[in-house]
Amino acid sequence: MKSRKSIRKQVAVSCSIFMLVLIVGSCLHEPFIDPSSLNNGQSSTPGCTSSGTVCFESSVLPIFLSSCARSGCHDAVKKEAGYVLDNYNNIVRKGITPGNANGSKLYKVLFESGDDQMPPDTPLSQAQKDSIAAWINQGGKNTVNCNCSCDPTEFTYAAIIQPIINNQCVGCHKPASLGGNIDLSTYSLVKVQVDNGKLQGSVTQSAGYLAMPKGSKLSDCQIIQIKNWIAAGASNN
Repeated sequence: MKSRKSIRKQVAVSCSIFMLVLIVGSCLHEPFIDPSSLNNGQSSTPGCTSSGTVCFESSVLPIFLSSCARSGCHDAVKKEAGYVLDNYNNIVRKGITPGNANGSKLYKVLFESGDDQMPPDTPLSQAQKDSIAAWINQGGKNTVNCNCSCDPTEFTYAAIIQPIINNQCVGCHKPASLGGNIDLSTYSLVKVQVDNGKLQGSVTQSAGYLAMPKGSKLSDCQIIQIKNWIAAGASNN
C-alpha cells in the first residue's frame, strides 16, 4: 500500500501537469503573431505595390483608433478583454488570421449584436467592415505610404472629404461618442467646425489645436484636399 506522502506527491504532480496543459492549451488558441513575418521580414510594406491593395495606415488603422482604442475600451490603459488595438503590432498580435477574415475574431465580432456588439455604441459601416476584411484577406500587412494616387485638385465633399471624415474622425465624433463635445456625423455639423477654424487647425495639427486624428495624421495630400475644399467655400457638393 502506498504511503500518504507518496499519494500526496502523485496528486501534486498530476495537478502540475493539468495546469501545464491548461496554460499550453490557452496559448494555442491565441498564438502570438510576429508582425515582421507578415511583411517579408520588415516592419512595414509599401502600400502602392499593386492596385487594389488596402492601406492599413490610412484605411484600417483609423477605424481601430477611433472606434476601438478609445479611452476605457481597447486602449493601453483599460485593455478591455485583453486586447489593445492602438497600433499595427498590437492589432495583429491576436485575433487576426492573415488571409482569412471570416476566421478572424476581430472581424467576426463586428457582426455581433446586443451586449457582444463591437463597437458597443454604433456598428461600423459596411464599407469599414469591407476594408478590414479585404486587409485581412490580403495578408494583414502593415501597408503604409499608400496615398500615391491621391489628387489634391479633387476635393468634392461627397466623393473626397466626407469619406476622409467618416473613416478618420466620426468614430470619436458622433452622437454616441462626442469626443471634445464635437459631432462630425453630418455635413452641417462638419461645417460648424469649418467655420470656427477647428477642423483645419486640428487636421493640420497646428499649434493651439488638438491634433487629429488622435494617434495618427492624415497624409499631406488629404490635408491639402481639406484645405482646398475649405478655401473653395466648403460646399456640400
